[in-house]
Amino acid sequence: MAHQTQAKTFEVERIRKDFPILNREVNGYPLVYFDNAATSQTPQQVIDAIADYYSNYNANIHRGVHSLSQEATDKYEQARIKIQQHFNAGKAHEIIFTSGTTHGINLVASGFSGFLKEGDEVIVSAMEHHSNIVPWQMLCERTGAKLKVIPMDQKGELIYAEFEKLLSAKARLVFVNHVSNALGTVNPIKDIIQKSHAVGAAVLVDGAQAAPHIKADVQDLDVDFYVVSAHKMCGPTGVGILYGKEEWLEKLPPYQGGGEMIATVSFEGTTYAGLPHKFEAGTPNICGGIAFGAALDYMNGLGFDEIAAYEHELLEYATRKLKEIEGMKIYGEAAEKTAVISFNIEGLHPYDIGTLLDKMGIAVRTGHHCAQPVMDFFKIPGTVRASFSFYNTFEEIGRFVEGVKKAKMMLQ
Repeated sequence: MAHQTQAKTFEVERIRKDFPILNREVNGYPLVYFDNAATSQTPQQVIDAIADYYSNYNANIHRGVHSLSQEATDKYEQARIKIQQHFNAGKAHEIIFTSGTTHGINLVASGFSGFLKEGDEVIVSAMEHHSNIVPWQMLCERTGAKLKVIPMDQKGELIYAEFEKLLSAKARLVFVNHVSNALGTVNPIKDIIQKSHAVGAAVLVDGAQAAPHIKADVQDLDVDFYVVSAHKMCGPTGVGILYGKEEWLEKLPPYQGGGEMIATVSFEGTTYAGLPHKFEAGTPNICGGIAFGAALDYMNGLGFDEIAAYEHELLEYATRKLKEIEGMKIYGEAAEKTAVISFNIEGLHPYDIGTLLDKMGIAVRTGHHCAQPVMDFFKIPGTVRASFSFYNTFEEIGRFVEGVKKAKMMLQ
């Protein structure tokens, strides 16, 4: 079978040995972890980088003349350069460390408060995560700008023709996710960016769900802002990045005041530091930034093309097997999607299915996945979401499918 050939070339069993948590049991069963869209697991190489920081050079950065501070500063700034190279940003100072995707989005939304006026338009897509809806609603309330929504269809794809109709000279900002967390849809962001720029609108892309599967080239995309969380891509929680074009970052005011983001301070006035420090007030998550760099090293060592090919086979295999179950309804059947399957079984509540799967040691996500407008569109309370990573196996999918069948039998 095709998937066996790919699995052999990918050496998934060797890769699994890098992830200590995959050895544990849950409720007496070997863990099957299919909640990767919420957070991925962490390889030993990243855990070692975290332990190394706290064991050997834990110190505050950018301020100290002593050796530990200089060493920590060097490692932290090296991580920034790794991230710059990974996303192909033009300059290292276009990478702003944040606490995650939500922080990056709010930083930009806050900065744009002074640029918008009544009558301006802000465009978002119908399949956004709440963190890419609520900050823009708040921004519109503060400024009098109007929020417009790109609709989607039953396959879970954005209706591109409708997006084109929404664009006008009033459009100032366009926000869209690269990949839908609820459906796995890969959106045509390069086209969206191009069309938006043609009317003078800036574009922010939420890359949280794309970054584990797709290596985004921010210069090739010509995107103005791109936001990512480390914990979706084998890194720690509480750290992420905002990429912003230098000209935009220079224009935006600081998001927070405090240490590190200043050049001079007196009671008469303050001048702000240059990029990236203008947006990095206070002591950052130093260890997190360094570990994010280690996570990128790990994933690039495996190869993003290889990861994507293997995960696509997992997706196709799981989709085929699940569709054999009577009453199965899969939401999100876009032509291009990542390794996410959102589904329901007729007459059963997703929470009940998820609870029974957990009893069998299988971790999935249930609910609206912080994408309530998507669920409202399909007129459902939520779904069961299984999301796969490169360390998952076809055997685990077999266990999962059997688990779904067993849950169905128990609940009917």
